[in-house]
Amino acid sequence: MTENLVKSIVGLFGGLATIPFGKELIVFAISLMPILELRGGLIAASLLGCNPITSYIIAIIGNIIPVPFILWFINAIIEKMRNSKRFNKVAKWLDKKIIKHKGRIEKYGFWGLVFFVGIPLPGTGAWTGCLIAAFLEMDRKKAFLAAMIGIFMASIIMMLLSFGLLKAFI
Repeated sequence: MTENLVKSIVGLFGGLATIPFGKELIVFAISLMPILELRGGLIAASLLGCNPITSYIIAIIGNIIPVPFILWFINAIIEKMRNSKRFNKVAKWLDKKIIKHKGRIEKYGFWGLVFFVGIPLPGTGAWTGCLIAAFLEMDRKKAFLAAMIGIFMASIIMMLLSFGLLKAFI
């Protein structure tokens, strides 16, 4: 599923690939996005034929940037969304996502967050992990550190898959 979504987004932004640093910009933009994050960024980098090391660094930076904003501000944003007619449905969707996954992080705390962010499975990652950590009111500094460890863990796994195994099949 992720690979198809990445291919669609790469196709959508394909024109950027022709400008200097355009491919890298695509990798960065995808790595910033919820759901796809660096997993999608590294798959895109592989599909675009980008340099693996450069892509690795760009994807990590793109995935890290939203983390502090999520940890420090998401609760206030979701509360405003709950009270808004326009965004109430989105807030309810986020609440369901939080409730669905919070048990894993709540039960294991710091290490639960590390593995939730670090194991690249559908529905996991820094965005969702930090959303849950903020909801559970985990210590923000510890949650930030756990997310960073998880991001680096996921980046190594995805580098092996995107530029190793996946590249062999494409």
